[in-house]
Amino acid sequence: MKTLSNLLFASIFILFLNACKTHSEPKTGIWRAVIPTNGGELPFNFDIQKESDAYSVFILNGEEKLKMDKSFIKDDSLHIPMEIFDAEIVAKIDDEKLTGYWKKMRSNFTFLKGDFTAEFGKTYRFTEKKESVNTSLANKYNVLFLSEDKKDSTVSVGLFKSKGNEVTGTFLTTTGDYRYLSGNIIEDSLKLSCFDGTHLFLFKAKIEGDKLTGGSFWSGLSSLETWEGIKDDNAKLPDEKTLTYLKDGYKTIAFSFPNQEGKKISLTDERYKGKVVVAQIMGSWCPNCMDESKFLAPWYAKNKQRGVEVIGLAYEKSIDPAFAFPKIKRLKERFGIDYEVLLSGTNDKAEASKTLPMLNHVLGFPTTIFIDKKGQVREIHTGFSGPGTGKYYDDFVSDFNRLVDKLLAE
Repeated sequence: MKTLSNLLFASIFILFLNACKTHSEPKTGIWRAVIPTNGGELPFNFDIQKESDAYSVFILNGEEKLKMDKSFIKDDSLHIPMEIFDAEIVAKIDDEKLTGYWKKMRSNFTFLKGDFTAEFGKTYRFTEKKESVNTSLANKYNVLFLSEDKKDSTVSVGLFKSKGNEVTGTFLTTTGDYRYLSGNIIEDSLKLSCFDGTHLFLFKAKIEGDKLTGGSFWSGLSSLETWEGIKDDNAKLPDEKTLTYLKDGYKTIAFSFPNQEGKKISLTDERYKGKVVVAQIMGSWCPNCMDESKFLAPWYAKNKQRGVEVIGLAYEKSIDPAFAFPKIKRLKERFGIDYEVLLSGTNDKAEASKTLPMLNHVLGFPTTIFIDKKGQVREIHTGFSGPGTGKYYDDFVSDFNRLVDKLLAE
């Protein structure tokens, strides 16, 4: 009887362990997440894949599949860290549901925190109905964003592709783009969203003929801008090569900033003398900079033997090396960056401008400076049109290679 009791107890214990294991593991595949904002629910999709004792999580925005840091289970919750952005998702696992929170560190080192829920097997964005629509969405719009107090405005170009009621696209601005947006046309309304670990973007507008009206743009959980758009196949932004420039009397830039080892690096160092140099004003916290780094890292690996160098000037949330360099290191490891990335200052644009006083200003992150073999600045490119912009990204790559080839041939 004792042996039988022991066997029965062991069987029940194994079943209990298996039940706990099943309960505590998220299902692999596509999920639909929602984070509530003051503008309504912000939906996005993600893919969970099992890798031995950990999980790989990919955020899905349009054509983008953005990998988060290695995810893991602690207690009864799935932890999805986004260390490069000082952000994470923590959610309790309940069969086909996840319930918890998303949080990220602000520039002032306080945390922004919002509720997070997700359902397994849901692949849609705003609506699961796949249907044709009577409302026509153009491919290109001239767009004006207004701050909530109406004091600041931003000229933009809206780029969209639609198939049935599904829409992908982005907005171009002088300081970069809004990366990959995904959404739907629902009756006469356009709805788009994006989550990339650090940014929460929710766009809404009504489609009225050639116009997009009554637009709202919610950033984070509560920040609001309004916007309007009008169809314009010729819509364009100011020339990105004219927005940041050298002040009168200057022909080059000069700096001396520390690298990871604490060594001060400048353009007069032997490594950069007599070479074409691409200086990247950036930050590890900046998704547009991340997109540019994703392009520059393999480009440099392929071209460095031609007599060209790339150098990153990182402007971080803090200039404390113990805070900033681990983030710079993670950025370098994530994208395989083999060029120097220096701690150059804080990510406040006015403060960043003081570190490079020969420039009229640092208008945006990233900003790319092209320097010839004689050390003279030949072009400054403000912002970055990432791969989510399609043709604009392709044009950037072509122009980039054409300019570097020209400078190398001189």
